Amino acid sequence: MSLLSDARNILNKDPAARNLAEVILLYPGFRILVNHRIANWLYRHKRFFLARWVSQRGRKKTGIEIHPGAQIGSGLFIDHGMGIVIGETTEIGNNCTIYHQVTLGGTGKDTGKRHPTIGDNVLIGAGASVLGPVLIGSNTRIAAGSVVLTCLPEHVTAAGVPARIVSVNGERIRPSDDLDQRNIPDMIARRLREMDERLVSLENRSGHTEG
Repeated sequence: MSLLSDARNILNKDPAARNLAEVILLYPGFRILVNHRIANWLYRHKRFFLARWVSQRGRKKTGIEIHPGAQIGSGLFIDHGMGIVIGETTEIGNNCTIYHQVTLGGTGKDTGKRHPTIGDNVLIGAGASVLGPVLIGSNTRIAAGSVVLTCLPEHVTAAGVPARIVSVNGERIRPSDDLDQRNIPDMIARRLREMDERLVSLENRSGHTEG
């Protein structure tokens, strides 16, 4: 997919975007894609210093830090973008959506492949972190503020710290096209309900025993 197609993809996904010129000239999510294409080309041709210089200029201008070694597929929609960090061995599939303050990073314990592999049509909510060489299956949604430390299969929604699967999407829609981040199960509320139900059950058992 060309950069023009990437720009059109952003225009289609972002309801605040008015026209293609606005996306190309003013959107940091598009500017960093242009920047990364250059930095990645230099990196693949072993011009490591120049690649890093280009990526750092992009970081300074957009607030988005993408290591030049990261592999990014077509149709990536970076919304807002400020504070995003994408590590060197990260791989991102096609048609993904990433919100601000997302980290695709390492744990500090791995060597070689240290960063996540993200499938196609994945949505990663604001403030989420995906750490280590984990695999995130296609058509998966990661809720805002979640911390993912293990692999996730396809067609699921994960939430919490650490993230757990909270729903399985049997209809197999494309989460990156559905930007709704509100209707995601609340893991904390669910755990509290489960604890409350367990306490009631234990109290009932205790009452029967005493009777």
